[in-house]
Amino acid sequence: MRILYYDCFAGISGDMNLGAMIDLGVDPAYLKNELSKLNIEGFELQVEPDMRRGISGTKVTVVIDNPDNEKHRHLRHVEEIVNNSTLSDKVKTISLKIFRLIAEAEAKVHNIDIQKVHFHEVGALDSIADIVGAAICLNYLDVDKVLSAPIQLGGGTVKCAHGVMPVPAPATAIIVENIPVKTGLVQHEATTPTGAAILAATVDEFTGQLNYPISKTAYGIGQRDVSEVPNILRLYLCETNEALSDVSIETETMLECNIDDMNAEHFGDTLERLLNAGASDAWFTPIIMKKSRPATKLSLLCKVNLVNSMKAIIFEHTTSLGIREYSVQKSMLRREEKTVKTSYGEVRVKESFFNGKRVNAKPEHNDCKQLADKHRVPLSEVENEVRKQL
Repeated sequence: MRILYYDCFAGISGDMNLGAMIDLGVDPAYLKNELSKLNIEGFELQVEPDMRRGISGTKVTVVIDNPDNEKHRHLRHVEEIVNNSTLSDKVKTISLKIFRLIAEAEAKVHNIDIQKVHFHEVGALDSIADIVGAAICLNYLDVDKVLSAPIQLGGGTVKCAHGVMPVPAPATAIIVENIPVKTGLVQHEATTPTGAAILAATVDEFTGQLNYPISKTAYGIGQRDVSEVPNILRLYLCETNEALSDVSIETETMLECNIDDMNAEHFGDTLERLLNAGASDAWFTPIIMKKSRPATKLSLLCKVNLVNSMKAIIFEHTTSLGIREYSVQKSMLRREEKTVKTSYGEVRVKESFFNGKRVNAKPEHNDCKQLADKHRVPLSEVENEVRKQL
């Protein structure tokens, strides 16, 4: 089991994160090549060794060719850049999650619609490189879990596009809501909105306790060097033989397509056909496509041997002209079924287990409904009788 741990004792920024990731083992040539898949020009990564207060690490600087002509983008512009790239779907998903967190925070701060948020720092090339680069690096490391210590925010004030603001900046304060933080170690902005969003989007658990053996330590060097506290981000890579019991992992195929010209009354029929044909799961999600057109995304999971039959159903029973396809891993809890006797009759119960303990027990809905109808009692009463026997 591989675990990535963020030690944010001096905060975090996008470039500090890239530096620490490279110091941890991400190949800088790989990172640069992946960033080129964004198909945007005007920037390059400068990677170099550096030191803060006697601690050596890696510093990454995003060098902009012509900063005076830098474009300021809205969320949809950034989403188009990412979606139109040839990056992997996992990298796209992580990148867009980080961008959306920042956009939502900015929209709340300024009390405007999220699509009207005018990205200043975040829409600039250096921030795009920082955010997409973070997703690329995390995908490269292929860790099973991401942990982080409480985040040091700093203190004092920070100058941004809207003027001088208190630390943390308003957007940062929203992003770190419900996340453990610390303040006041330094009198400047220790954690940027980009750094905060990277953690909020990717960390599985925030904890000050690291109870795993450390296999490697890395340091990302920040641009600032003005205080006695070293401006660095420390990362730990932990590896353990610990395995998750009662968890099985399977590889299945995800099929997706966007539909904007189909009678919504046909959606239910399509879903039923896919599930009856063996899809592990299938669902519809409302989305907004180019030119702000409302549409629906069809997603389904299936075994590899069912891919062609699923595609046939989609092409025959929807208006889709194309289907996206990629492999995903499913982690599934061990499940068992047993029968519980109640005063109303027998009910099947599905139980799930994790690390040797039962974590969930769900009465079969159809059994409960049949007994409720038979005895003319509320469905909830039958379900409560079942739970008393568990």
